[in-house]
Amino acid sequence: MDILRIGEFEILPGEQRKIELPVAKLYTDAEVSLPVHIIRAKKPGPTIFISAAVHGDELNGIEIIRRLISQNKLKISNGTLIAVPMVNVYGVVNQSRYMPDRRDLNRCFPGSAKGSLAGRVAHIFLNEIVKHCDYGIDLHTGAIHRSNLPQIRADMSCSETKELAEIFGVPVVLNSNLVDGSLRESAVKNETKILLYEAGEALRFDEFSIRAGMKGIVNILQHLGMKRKSTAKKKRTPFIANGSQWVRANASGIVNNIVDLGDQITKGQVLAEIGSPYGEVLDSVIASRSGILIGKQNIPLVQEGEAMFHIAYFDESDQEIAEHIENVQELLLPDAGDNRS
Repeated sequence: MDILRIGEFEILPGEQRKIELPVAKLYTDAEVSLPVHIIRAKKPGPTIFISAAVHGDELNGIEIIRRLISQNKLKISNGTLIAVPMVNVYGVVNQSRYMPDRRDLNRCFPGSAKGSLAGRVAHIFLNEIVKHCDYGIDLHTGAIHRSNLPQIRADMSCSETKELAEIFGVPVVLNSNLVDGSLRESAVKNETKILLYEAGEALRFDEFSIRAGMKGIVNILQHLGMKRKSTAKKKRTPFIANGSQWVRANASGIVNNIVDLGDQITKGQVLAEIGSPYGEVLDSVIASRSGILIGKQNIPLVQEGEAMFHIAYFDESDQEIAEHIENVQELLLPDAGDNRS
């Protein structure tokens, strides 16, 4: 098992270190660095990264990594785990999705050592973190004012990635094509098997999403043989969506939502009513197909044409999937009053 070199740092087998990987300076001449937590077992094994806040306003992933580290749940028996709780440090500081140059970091990979600020951060993360790794888990949320049901997005044409997506253990998996310039695309080109976890809303903590993400990461570590398995539990096979679609507003006005994330949706069902400030119902938002609601807009104001509801379509029974989602929620949130277990 060789010495792991990240930037100017060397991490030995059996060592656990927190390092600050320099990126670039602010206008004030203050250094900005990526916080990186490395755990190396004495025994050789796979290397995996867990990253969060590629979009700086997506905070659930930061909390997932923070809790795993603070509760010592990231102890591993072999291999190496690299946790990066804030990839877009600038965005986290400014509570913004974007980099200071207004670029989306997740469209700037593989980046360049002499490119834009976003390109330089992408280049550093790819070359100093991802290129060491056999596997990766990238943690995301919905955009601002939009929330996602916990879900894995992955390239299901790769058999090993498909297996990892199922092992992660969330109820819904979306077969998602690679997007140009994304971290996931660059990781795949590096032959790193990667999962993208989507759950919750930007600038908000969502307890179900956090717990589901923590459990999923532990499941992957156990599957890879990096962490000792607990008592055998019945495997819950997720449902793989064969497609999804956003339902858009057909009027502008004030929204009265009728459905929630995880609900079973039937074709022709009223999802929301859009009204005027004077109490009139201007129109109803109708589902064009049956499926499961996996994403929705939360702000109660809408413009005509705006995406409101994200519905995933499956070959399986929608009722069975909805019941499965409810069972997972009850398993992870047995007591709503305790948000720290």
